[in-house]
Amino acid sequence: MDELNVSRRKFVGGVAAAAGVIGLAPHELFAMRAKVTPRDLEIARDALDDYDAYAKISFNENPYGPPESVMKAMTKAFKYANRYGYPDGGITEAIAKLHGVKPENILLSAGSGEMLDVIGTTFTQGNKKVIGVSPSYMQVYEHVTSVRAEAITLPLTADYKQPISDLIKAAKQHYRDLGFIYLCNPNNPTGRIVTKSEVKELLDGIPADVPVLIDEAYHHFVDNSEYASSVPYVLEGRPVIVTRTFSKIAALAGMRLGYAIARKDIIQQMRPYSMGSISAVVKWGGVAALADTESQAKVKKVTIDLRQSTIAHLKTLGYESIPSDTNFFMVHIKRDVVPVIEAFRKKGVLVGRPFPPMTTHLRVSIGTPDEMERFKVAFKEIMGAGAVGSGNNG
Repeated sequence: MDELNVSRRKFVGGVAAAAGVIGLAPHELFAMRAKVTPRDLEIARDALDDYDAYAKISFNENPYGPPESVMKAMTKAFKYANRYGYPDGGITEAIAKLHGVKPENILLSAGSGEMLDVIGTTFTQGNKKVIGVSPSYMQVYEHVTSVRAEAITLPLTADYKQPISDLIKAAKQHYRDLGFIYLCNPNNPTGRIVTKSEVKELLDGIPADVPVLIDEAYHHFVDNSEYASSVPYVLEGRPVIVTRTFSKIAALAGMRLGYAIARKDIIQQMRPYSMGSISAVVKWGGVAALADTESQAKVKKVTIDLRQSTIAHLKTLGYESIPSDTNFFMVHIKRDVVPVIEAFRKKGVLVGRPFPPMTTHLRVSIGTPDEMERFKVAFKEIMGAGAVGSGNNG
């Protein structure tokens, strides 16, 4: 999808180089489409070369791609490309087995992004509100406000954690008009977890019938004894909805596969708003990805090692980072991130976008060893050595 997006940028009469507009959102890119000519195709090929040349550490992806087991499964599934009613490899059953729930507790989606929209639409009917923190994964709030509901966002604590006591207070205050609570765990963009005791505190402290969406997109990268998945709360019968994605550690971001785990009645409530537009290829790939735990373990290890070594390197230059349990981290660069992001792009490195109000923190995804080396070289050239100890380490 990213390669195609870059091609579309090049189609716009050569007005802007593809590299200069890489940060555009998908809807902006589609708006730029024009009639394709042979010259456009030539330009598009150049754009793909430009794209492939970048160190892409901006979207929290798995830079290694799907493992061989997944590629084989997807390739085999192409034989169903001409069918509507095709064998799907038992994807729903495989997910249910993994989590110890029934298939009726699972709802598939085209990436977890679609599921977050489905949940927003389902639970904010009648102008109900969502409560969460900011910055977090803002698509949830953007979707809710687009359907004429309201998002109430609370600031993070001084150490960039999610304020559980404040969330409980807000839930009680807005109980009559509350659609659901959103908890991104670990949080994007900060990388910080909500501990298992804090999740329990939240669920025990709010009215028992308030739905809580717990986004576990980065669950697989956590190596912290204070963290736990919230799926057991679904098994307890609480109105908890856990979302997961194959876009991160499973390296299927461009294929679009995610899912929700919830009580049967909640799944049934959400189902009418789900498109269900997931291809045969990605369903078979998802089944293979679930089975290939060895490949995921390798990706997790190399990611954590690179994250820690990169953070340590930046610290030697005088720049502190927020503790992270994900495949990305935020470094305090002590200046506005917008021109810095552009400076990195000019050096062939794509880093994260701005996340207001954290306008002096740069989000960095963990890429391959080569990409992280390119990032470190570019960082020193752009930023130089800061005053050691003057950064905010949370």
